[in-house]
Amino acid sequence: MILEASDFIFRAPPAVSRARRVLIKPSACYPVPYPASTSRDILSVIIDGIRRVTDADIVLLEGAPGGASVYSVYQALGYNFPRVLMLDVKDCIWVEVDNPLPKPLAVPTFWVPNVILSSDYLISVAPLKVVNGNGTLSIWNLLSLLPGQKYGGDTPGDWAAFLELGMDRVVTDLYFTLPFDLGIIEAKEKLVSFDGSTDEVEDCGKVFIGDPYQVDREASEILGLRTDYLDLIKMAEVGFDI
Repeated sequence: MILEASDFIFRAPPAVSRARRVLIKPSACYPVPYPASTSRDILSVIIDGIRRVTDADIVLLEGAPGGASVYSVYQALGYNFPRVLMLDVKDCIWVEVDNPLPKPLAVPTFWVPNVILSSDYLISVAPLKVVNGNGTLSIWNLLSLLPGQKYGGDTPGDWAAFLELGMDRVVTDLYFTLPFDLGIIEAKEKLVSFDGSTDEVEDCGKVFIGDPYQVDREASEILGLRTDYLDLIKMAEVGFDI
């Protein structure tokens, strides 16, 4: 579903009203405001929409590069929502989860925060970004749920343990291992960067919302983005009942 960003209202799916805990995964690895990170404004709209249908616990979860604390990033981005528990991946208990694919593309098991497994509804909220020619959307946003102490380097996007395996293949495995319920792409603007430097910001004025795969696919096709991980997901689905 494509909505106008200017009048976006989050209408929570029926499953949210039955949830006891809703987990929101923003893109907030470093203290640079939207469009580099998920904006406070859209998170506020989503939280308000959840509160209209349930008093469930709402958890915000993100991890910073290299295992640094993410709380200063939350503060810099203005993430100060009442009755919302804000957690850091590095402070969570990690559990090893099997990749359910019969033939994993790169990673047979992932270490993930246990709070993900104890949540009833999972939402990924990502800004629209193109990094070094590749779209990094709602599914790619799941990468920073992995503990940087185990897998990452010291800078954003530096997943040292995964580079030789192929990042698109790793993201595909993660998609099946952590099946998020909803993907939201904050596409009011599109940020295009190469090697960490911003080249341009374009106005788009949209919000994409729905099943994470369908949302990423729709945004990619409409905006002409390169997202190779979506093709790998489609291939991996053959013979696998998700």
